[in-house]
Amino acid sequence: MTHGTPATSATPSATTTQRTRALLIVNPKSRQGAEAVLDYGLRRLEKAGMDVEQLISHSPEESHAAVKKRQAALDLVIVGGGDGTLSSMIDVLLTCDLPLAILPLGTANDLARSLCIPEDLELAFEIIAANHQQRIDLGEVNNHYYFNVANMGLGVHVTEELTDDVKKRWGVFSYVRALAGAIMRHDQFRLCVTLDGKNHQLRSMHLAVGNGRFYGGGNVISDHARIDDGKLSLYSLRPLSTWEFITLAPLLRNGHQSRDRRVFCAQATEIDIRAGKRRLAIHADGEPVSQTPARFRVLPRALSVVTPENHEYNQSTE
Repeated sequence: MTHGTPATSATPSATTTQRTRALLIVNPKSRQGAEAVLDYGLRRLEKAGMDVEQLISHSPEESHAAVKKRQAALDLVIVGGGDGTLSSMIDVLLTCDLPLAILPLGTANDLARSLCIPEDLELAFEIIAANHQQRIDLGEVNNHYYFNVANMGLGVHVTEELTDDVKKRWGVFSYVRALAGAIMRHDQFRLCVTLDGKNHQLRSMHLAVGNGRFYGGGNVISDHARIDDGKLSLYSLRPLSTWEFITLAPLLRNGHQSRDRRVFCAQATEIDIRAGKRRLAIHADGEPVSQTPARFRVLPRALSVVTPENHEYNQSTE
């Protein structure tokens, strides 16, 4: 059941039409412990000239229906949750042509990192109150949109190991815990990768195609990657032993994998990937979305988001 109680009770006036009309959608799993900050944030947004309605949503379908129902009466959609919650909103935001503001309430908050939005919720509310908007790119794989990264191989195993219980018990370190489990299960496969029309034959244990800069709890897809550069950044790991992977991990963490001959790196606007007769699972922004064969493309400047002013997206916030 939805909770559509308005967070403000402003009476109509000559300036009412100038106020920003926003819907704040919060994932209840992410909301725990944030109630006091949410109350502060709603007051801050009201003071900044926003009329905000809050919705505690229990499913993407509920969120989509709420946005579509209110489309004509909205100027902004604020989403509180993690990367999966944010990614699930892309279709409806594009359909309704509405901008997105982010409250980073998830475990990894990689989209927020790519946009230089701090995890401190009071600071995040200040950014929303300023309502400075920029257009960012979206990734697409087999007609499914995503913000951060899509992967196959080891990355899929990490996602499968990253259960709600692991996230709850390990917090941000849950990605390390999940990676340790995934390494024990890793597979290898042969791929034909076509980058803007040029073919490459690869042996791989993990392949990632990034649209944003960060993924997997702060790993960098490429030290050149930006979320508004009009390109997709791909890297593929050749089959490695556990020890080899451990020695390579610092480069992967910081986006310097192109320095190592064991990693194939490239940027492109369109990417086709085939794995012969195999059907490799593909996960995007932490959710299962498709399988090979896969066609990736970038949608330049496709969505408006609220961001800090005067920040370069290719700089880490750490």
